Amino acid sequence: MWVGPRECSRTHPLFCRALPCGAVRCRALPRGENLPAEVPKTPSVNAYNAAFRSQIFSTAPINREADQNVSLTPIPKVPNKRGRQVTHAEIFEQHRGLLFTVAYEILGAATDAEDAVQNSYQPWSESDLDQIRDPRAYLVRVVGRRALDVLRAQARRRETYVGPWLPEPVTTGPDTEVDLAESVSMAMLLVLETLSPTERAVFVLREVFDFPYDDIAKVVGKTPDGARQIAHRAREHVATRRRRYTADMEQASAITVAFLAATQQGDIASLVAMLAPDAVAISDGGGIVSAARRPVSGAERVARFLAGLAAKSARGEASIDISFAISNGLPGVAVREDGVLSVVLQFEIVDGAVQTIYMHRNPHKLSMVGSTPTIMR
Repeated sequence: MWVGPRECSRTHPLFCRALPCGAVRCRALPRGENLPAEVPKTPSVNAYNAAFRSQIFSTAPINREADQNVSLTPIPKVPNKRGRQVTHAEIFEQHRGLLFTVAYEILGAATDAEDAVQNSYQPWSESDLDQIRDPRAYLVRVVGRRALDVLRAQARRRETYVGPWLPEPVTTGPDTEVDLAESVSMAMLLVLETLSPTERAVFVLREVFDFPYDDIAKVVGKTPDGARQIAHRAREHVATRRRRYTADMEQASAITVAFLAATQQGDIASLVAMLAPDAVAISDGGGIVSAARRPVSGAERVARFLAGLAAKSARGEASIDISFAISNGLPGVAVREDGVLSVVLQFEIVDGAVQTIYMHRNPHKLSMVGSTPTIMR
């Protein structure tokens, strides 16, 4: 019975490949149904349609001799609208945004995610497109495995990181799906940091991208049942630590503008009024630039900390340019000193108050801000 593209039991692989749509997904025929005994050597699409209808609706007993002697000339894969074969590069570029997003959510690092995507092109370019039923799933498996290998190798390096470690910021826009933006939020990515590499990969592929366990198992080197058990554990782990909030971007942007104005004016009272009582400021300098080595907690302390940084910056000789930006689904600003990006601030706003401020200062983590592929799935 025909069930749509990209899934085949391969009981009759020649016939499956000969389908006019060019797909290789056809379930084995039930007993009592015949394959067509004769098909033209250079069949038209109509001829294949007629042959396929005859095999589906026939009720005659199976003719083993006809089954063995049938010879179908495969029709080439459906070309694109320009009438030529789609290339490896075109298919890869079509899925680049998805592949980057998968790697980024597994790694939390835009630079490493882009490297994982780029390094996946070589094996993809050497693959036989005629043997790949689902390019999207195939590419995600390749990129997922590479990202998981990188994450496992970096686990110890992150343990020795100087100061708080924050995921690299990536640009998101108003068109980004709400649940997808939440999945790449700083709060969510930091929760994912508490999972093992395998748990993180399984959780991302299943919960964010809804990939089947059979495909996930191939990425992490487990059985489908094993992948399902890992997903269950990871889901429970994340649920106990995940902070859910709904951000009205218009309101959040207005609060951000007012908060920055108060910061530049050194208005401590206004800052405290806009901060949640248990507000936290987290700075990531990576030991490369000056940054607080520990999170700053409490509205009063956070307000004085930020006002002090603003005053210090104003006393400097560098030309300061501040621009509003949305990254990881959060409102914030990008600060440039003499034209060079020096810090990205993100504001997590809950119930109309600033709950968490993420300060990205590590220059290695700012190199790809604004230049990463579009977050998508």
